[in-house]
Amino acid sequence: MHTHTGKALFKYALTAKNTFILALVMLAIGVAAELAGPFIARSMIDDHILAIERPFYETTAASEETAAYDGRYFKRGDRFAAGEPKGQEVRVLQTGTSFVFVNEPVTQASGERSFSNGVLTIDYNGSAFQYPAVKLKPTELFAFYKPEVPGIIALVGWYFVFLAIAIVMEFGKTYWLQSSANKVIRKLRTDVYSHIQRLPVNFFDNLPAGKVVSRVTNDTEAVKDLFIAVLSNFFSGIINMLGVYVALFLLDVRLGLICLFVVPVIWLWVVLYRKFATKYNTIIRSRLSEINAIINESIQGMTIIRIFRREKQTQEEFENLNDDYMKHQNKMLNLNALTSHNLVNVLRSLSFAVVLWYFGSAQLTGLGFISIGVLYAFVDVLGRLFQPITGMVNQLAALDSSMVSAGRVFKLMDEPGEEVTDGFMPRYKGNVQFNNVSFAYKKDFVLKNINFEAKQGQTVALVGHTGSGKSSIINLLFRFYDPQKGTITIDGQKVTELPKQWIRQHMGIVLQDPFLFTGTIASNVSLGDERITREKVIKALEDVGAMRILQHLPKGIDEPVVEKGSTLSAGERQLISFARALAFDPAILILDEATANIDTETEALIQSALEVLKRGRTTFIIAHRLSTIRSADQILVLHRGEIVEQGSHEELLALGGRYHQMYRLQLGNAAAETAAETTAETASGSASGSQPLSAASGRTAMNPT
Repeated sequence: MHTHTGKALFKYALTAKNTFILALVMLAIGVAAELAGPFIARSMIDDHILAIERPFYETTAASEETAAYDGRYFKRGDRFAAGEPKGQEVRVLQTGTSFVFVNEPVTQASGERSFSNGVLTIDYNGSAFQYPAVKLKPTELFAFYKPEVPGIIALVGWYFVFLAIAIVMEFGKTYWLQSSANKVIRKLRTDVYSHIQRLPVNFFDNLPAGKVVSRVTNDTEAVKDLFIAVLSNFFSGIINMLGVYVALFLLDVRLGLICLFVVPVIWLWVVLYRKFATKYNTIIRSRLSEINAIINESIQGMTIIRIFRREKQTQEEFENLNDDYMKHQNKMLNLNALTSHNLVNVLRSLSFAVVLWYFGSAQLTGLGFISIGVLYAFVDVLGRLFQPITGMVNQLAALDSSMVSAGRVFKLMDEPGEEVTDGFMPRYKGNVQFNNVSFAYKKDFVLKNINFEAKQGQTVALVGHTGSGKSSIINLLFRFYDPQKGTITIDGQKVTELPKQWIRQHMGIVLQDPFLFTGTIASNVSLGDERITREKVIKALEDVGAMRILQHLPKGIDEPVVEKGSTLSAGERQLISFARALAFDPAILILDEATANIDTETEALIQSALEVLKRGRTTFIIAHRLSTIRSADQILVLHRGEIVEQGSHEELLALGGRYHQMYRLQLGNAAAETAAETTAETASGSASGSQPLSAASGRTAMNPT
């Protein structure tokens, strides 16, 4: 999982590789500029401040590099040009807080120094070395320091130059790194959302909307933290550590090798930490998704919760999830507290102990002399080694949380999606044929050997008890699913040979509970399609009779629609849904119990709208109220996934089978008997050559009232 997530993150990072590379270059320059500080300090101490203890030689020519003392001129031995004559060697040495002038070479300068009665004594390994000396006054001492001042000022200048470079590079690194991270997250969010649009419908059957929302928002935000905070700290840390180790090796190879023990300790630390942290973070992110899901569900079902007084139970469910979330957050807190600064402090103490042991033993055994400048630089550089380690340790929790979130995002993106094909196909006629179609959502077949043909302009009604397979036929027609057996054709062409988007382009649907988007009434009819002009929107609303109902709204068709159209009545929402279907001019129209939630007066209006809507289109109606489908060209009676009866309303009533029984139950026995007699008379009239009843007269005769 981690490997796959890492590769996917790297792939996304490459989308902003130029700015990432720029940020890393600036980071490297900034680190180098910062690490120049200890080397400048070492040079200042060893080459200037303490350098007056180096041998001086008398010279005849006065210059900026010479020190004037007692009417003579002296210059440091390392500043003589090649071939330049050197006079007598002298030394300036510190004893306590004073400096003395020795007018002769000093063979042993290391050791414990003391000055008394004009004699400098140096004790080294039990031997005493004595030299005649003169104590220097402050002004005389400054004469020897004066040649060092230009060098010290130059080094201070360089220090500020490098400091300025480090500040500029730090700003640039932060800006470009965050800019790159924002680009990557924008692309990641866009890709996740696009992928959600391509996921098959059945995917959302098992994943609550709140969990999907959490993947797109919370999890991608955590990935953003990975690129901004974690990546910044870890890259800074790694480059800083590399720079520090280069500096340590430049100062002293053996000590640099000894200090390498920090690297495997940190690596082991990260591995062990993530082993526990990943377990906790996986649960934490999962609980956060579940909390989002329950909040979403509670808001959607707020009326039901209050009607059935489920507030307490819902609150308890939420609190249980929230408590579990807090419990695992506390576990992460304990893990971070145990493994963060404590270990950094232990490593720092160990490292300084190694440095002290190394330098101390070298001094005590006399095997080597370490200058104050080198010691200062080494301690400074070693201290800098633990700044990035602390930064990396502080980001370990964010690293693991981000990796878990990234894993969840990429798991969603690994779900197979449907291919999106550009382009379109000419509007087909709408001749639909099902040939021996069998279909199962999982194992058990919900449709078995379905055979029927719907010709252009015909209305086909699907009736049957709940679970009989009505909606499954529509799902196959829309190609939300494909059948395991048999074929479905439109105008003689197999639907599986056509891109899904092309087929759906010429299909429309009106649902029992129509879905309206946030926007206006006009935008809900056109759905933002540029081909549907405002004139088409108005005409579609007028054709379905919606303009009369919507006249009372202050802004007419520009009236704002809030989520799901909750401020509109069921009839208003349904009419807008009819207008939407009409505006898109589909060849195949599906009406999913479109009049089930409508009052009687609005139903009469919608029935006339239906006639307008169905004209010239192949129409499929899923109906429970059988009175609404008496004029259908053919009615398919489904039972347990099979077509058990098929024919017109009159034919099925005359058959006296399942449809007749359903019809009688809905209308009542007396009305059903009257309907049966009317049907018999109609059949008799038809047999003797008379015309059948019109749809309108049929509706009148069979109206139970």
